Amino acid sequence: MDLQTQLVHNKWRIDAQTGAVSVPIHHASTFHQFDFDTFGKYDYSRSGNPTREALEETIAELEGGVSGFAFASGMAAISTAFLLLSKGDHVLITDDVYGGTYRIITDVLSRFGIEHTFVDMTDLDAVARHIRPNTKVIYMETPSNPLLKITDIRGVVKLAKAHGCLTFLDNTFATPLLQRPLDLGVDVVLHSATKFLAGHSDVVAGLAVVKDARLARELRKLQYSFGAVLGVQDAWLVLRGLKTLHVRLDYASRSALQLAQFLHHHPKVAHVYYPGLSFHEGHDIHRDQARGFGAVLSFELEDEQAVRTFVKHAHIPVFAVSLGAVESILSYPAKMSHAAMPKAERHRRGITDGLLRLSVGLEATDDLLADVEQALSYV
Repeated sequence: MDLQTQLVHNKWRIDAQTGAVSVPIHHASTFHQFDFDTFGKYDYSRSGNPTREALEETIAELEGGVSGFAFASGMAAISTAFLLLSKGDHVLITDDVYGGTYRIITDVLSRFGIEHTFVDMTDLDAVARHIRPNTKVIYMETPSNPLLKITDIRGVVKLAKAHGCLTFLDNTFATPLLQRPLDLGVDVVLHSATKFLAGHSDVVAGLAVVKDARLARELRKLQYSFGAVLGVQDAWLVLRGLKTLHVRLDYASRSALQLAQFLHHHPKVAHVYYPGLSFHEGHDIHRDQARGFGAVLSFELEDEQAVRTFVKHAHIPVFAVSLGAVESILSYPAKMSHAAMPKAERHRRGITDGLLRLSVGLEATDDLLADVEQALSYV
C-alpha cells in the first residue's frame, strides 16, 4: 500500500481483543507475570509497553525499518543514538545542524572524549576530506535547520560505507512521507515527532528507526538502560497525529511553495531558503531523493530590527519555538532554535540576525499571504 494508506491502515488500526479503532492506552508501569520461570512479553514499562510498541512498530513500517524506538523528546532520541559511540570516537556532522544537536555535540559528548568536526555536508569532497580513522558516525540533517540545505544522502552513505562509519539522519523536516533515508542506505533515522508527525503542538516526542537487526538490539539496550522513553499518553497522541499527516503535509507544502515564491519576489526580502524553488542549492538532489519539498521555509530580512518589526505586525503565525503544527509558526533561529550556538558560529554558517524560519500551517493560503504581505509593509 502507498504510505498515505499505511498512515491509517496498519497493523494497529484495529485492536485485536476489542475491535476498537483506536490503540488502547495502557497506563501500566508494571505487568503481572503468570509463570515464575518464564516472564511474559511485558514486565516494566521502561523496557516495553503495548501502547508505545504500537507507535514504534508503526514508525518502523513507515520508514521501512526493522525496529522503531520512541523517546521522551527528539533530543532524547538523538542523545540515545549517540550513546552508540565510545571515548575516542569521532563524529562528522553537518555545519548548520539544529541548535540542540549542536549543544549535545559540543557541550556534552566532548566531556566524554568523543570528538567532532562540523562540515558543509553539501560538499561531498569536504565530507571525504574530514573523515578520520576514528570517525564512527556521519550525521546528516536534510533539509537542514534552518537554512534548508540539501545533502546528497546516497553520496554520503557511499563514503561512510567505504570508511566503516554509521550514518545518522534527522528526518524531521521531510518525514517518511516525503523521504525514506533507510531506503538510501542510512543506518539510523531520527525524528522530533513533536513536529509534523504529531502535528498539533500538544506533545513532545522523539523517534528512531533502524534497518539492521544487530543495530536494533544495541539501540534497544540503550533505550532500556538510559530510560528516556515516551509516555503512553504521548505515544497515543503521536499515533493519532500520524493518521492525518498526509493531508496536513500536502496542504501545508503547497502553501509553503506559494509563500516562498511570493517572498522571493518581495523587495524587502534578501533571500529565501526553500528546496521547492528551482534555484535553491540542492533542488535537483532533493527532488531525486525525496517525494516533496515540505512545509518549512526560511527568509532573510535586512537585520534584527527588521525582524522585530515584521514579527510585531504578523498576526496569523504564532511566534514560537517548534514547527510542523496545524498553526503556522514563525521562529527566530538566533534567539530560539540556535540560541545555544555562539553568534560568531551562527553567522559563519549563514544564520544571520535577519533570518526568520516559517513553518506553514493549515490556514487559508490567501490569508497567510495577505498577512505576510502587510507585515512586510511595515519593515
